[in-house]
Amino acid sequence: MKPIIVANWKCNPTTQQEAKRLFNLVKKGVKDVKNIEVVICSPFVYLPVLKANGAQDCFWEGKGAFTGEISPKMLKDLGCKYVIIGHSERRRYFEETDEMINKKIKAALKVGLKSILCIDKVSQIREHQRSVKMNEVHRLKKGIKGIIKKDFKKIILAYEPLFAIGTGKPCSIDKAKKMRIAIKKKLNKNIPILYGGSINSQNARDYVKKAGFQGLLVGGASLNAQEFIKIVKNVAKT
Repeated sequence: MKPIIVANWKCNPTTQQEAKRLFNLVKKGVKDVKNIEVVICSPFVYLPVLKANGAQDCFWEGKGAFTGEISPKMLKDLGCKYVIIGHSERRRYFEETDEMINKKIKAALKVGLKSILCIDKVSQIREHQRSVKMNEVHRLKKGIKGIIKKDFKKIILAYEPLFAIGTGKPCSIDKAKKMRIAIKKKLNKNIPILYGGSINSQNARDYVKKAGFQGLLVGGASLNAQEFIKIVKNVAKT
């Protein structure tokens, strides 16, 4: 499969004009890159305007009296193909549990959305301990519990170590590779794994070429059109 580069804009930008400008610059900058799948996950309010192909979250019900929630059916109707589920910021600030995330994944899969399931650690990470790897895999297994075999082809994992998210301190290529291998081995399923956490145009290619990830989940750097375009083009060189 070709690499997937996902832009997670989070709660940015703050105006529709800025969102349009950023989206159009990226769209123009990557239009000639043929061997990369680019996914833009914008805030909900910009989806109808941009026709972006990704969302940052969804609810687990299709409709009903759930004030403020956005259902997978709504996202599908707007043309979304992908949805991020279980990001560390959702877990930390909104206290999402593995059980909630599991329900969201199943709801997204039911309407045909591809789920980008984030693997992270909310508590303090001790990078060299075997228990970190086992805890991540345990969390992952709870997140995909009860999902039928044929639906695994619609799931993408994103490994984002908490210490690397928004800190400018990316996980080393070697450690990231070891985590990818550990997840693959314990999960024993052929699911693409992305890397996310302090990605830039200088290190992006190495996570794919050297660490073996099938793509990237890009946060802060995706808000800089030129930097994000460089990331996409550098990965395309692999």
